[in-house]
Amino acid sequence: MNPITRHIPNAITCLNILSGCMAIIFASRGTSQIAGLPAFYWAFIAIGTAAVADFCDGFAARALHAYSELGKQLDSLCDAVSFGVAPAMLLYHFLIDAGSPLYAALAALLIPVAGVLRLAKFNIDTRQTSSFIGLPIPANAIFWIGYVSMAHDGASFLAEPWILIPVIVAECWLMVSPLRMFSLKFKNPGWKGNEARWMLVIAAIAFISALRTSGFLWLIVFYIIASALPFSRRDSADLA
Repeated sequence: MNPITRHIPNAITCLNILSGCMAIIFASRGTSQIAGLPAFYWAFIAIGTAAVADFCDGFAARALHAYSELGKQLDSLCDAVSFGVAPAMLLYHFLIDAGSPLYAALAALLIPVAGVLRLAKFNIDTRQTSSFIGLPIPANAIFWIGYVSMAHDGASFLAEPWILIPVIVAECWLMVSPLRMFSLKFKNPGWKGNEARWMLVIAAIAFISALRTSGFLWLIVFYIIASALPFSRRDSADLA
């Protein structure tokens, strides 16, 4: 294999962690303005860019037949930063700026802990080839983008410890839970066999069109519920 081609997927993966680091920097600026937007919105964009890179590196590896053990480990290390540490820092700094108690803000640190455990389990579990056991860590990051956005846009009660801490615990449990969840790897472009995937795409368009970034929270809630439906469980048959 061409040595340049072989390293293309890993180069894309490195864009993932670069974006994650940028997200952490933006998150540390809290609600201060950068180029006319609150800094945490730039953190949203950086985490979203990391998610795109996370999707593209796997696609590139399959298309170029450039899969490697190095790429697998690198992907998980980058995901830990971009989808574990970055959303935790986003939530922490937002809560501090919102005046939440320090103990509530510090609870955000549970997110990367559960995320790393989830990634470690994924790396040694050969059953998760076409579907997942537990909430994927990128979905966790997308959920917190929606949560922070909704809290900023008027749902200030979401920053209250009595709501926030149970939500953090629930999200962390979902990442390390034995729940089976479908992946977005389409077997073919048709509806049959991809019912849950197409429903998720339709839901994403609807939620984001109606609620903008706040819609990401409801998108992940929908994903969790859809994963429990009978037709999505067929996608998890390889886990049995």
